[in-house]
Amino acid sequence: MTELATADELERLLPDRETLLLYAVALNTEVLLVLLYLLVTGSTLGTFGIYGLVWITVGAWAIYRTDPAPTDPRRRRTAAAIAGTYFFVLALIQGLVTPGPTLAARLGLDAAAAVDASVYATGFGTTLQGPPGITPAIHYTGAYLDLTLVPAYVVGYGALAYLVYATIIDAARASVSGLLGLVSCVSCTWPLIASLIAGVTGGSASALTGAASGLGFGVSTGVFVLTVALLHWRPFGR
Repeated sequence: MTELATADELERLLPDRETLLLYAVALNTEVLLVLLYLLVTGSTLGTFGIYGLVWITVGAWAIYRTDPAPTDPRRRRTAAAIAGTYFFVLALIQGLVTPGPTLAARLGLDAAAAVDASVYATGFGTTLQGPPGITPAIHYTGAYLDLTLVPAYVVGYGALAYLVYATIIDAARASVSGLLGLVSCVSCTWPLIASLIAGVTGGSASALTGAASGLGFGVSTGVFVLTVALLHWRPFGR
């Protein structure tokens, strides 16, 4: 009886033919887009590009495969607020979000940044030359806020936040405080630590510079994949 139950569980974990076909189409499309991007921009893939594609592929898979349990609106709002805060903290540590010079001066982070906002160059920009996944990156420069949207980090951290959202709902349904559920989820804190390691080894708070550090990005990628696997398991819900 136990062997039969184990076989049934294994069969449920394996994707069906339609899902396998969807995966194959998605991967082929990704490969074609990467080849087209390399051809158009003249960039090379390299190790950093492979890391970036791992983030995007695993992150997209996690979002597709995660189905948060049904719950009441109040719990959904609470879980969304915690997951949003989690994403913001990851983005802040990684350097995707940084204060602009005016805000930095007001916060006392950089007295030399106290410049007239009218002479501060603001607006959007892009970085196209570089490994796919790390680029194309979109930048916004403002007096109060600077953004660097690196595709790998945006998709990866978005997937982690979505998984945390599902985990918090499961924890609440299991009669565990949502906040306690996040704190007790040790794997949720690993990307925070990995982002700090990436920043230190990269020698800069810049998201692009941090990603350009082989050690930092390699550590972050390993932690990211392991965290996705553990959060997708969702022990509170199972």
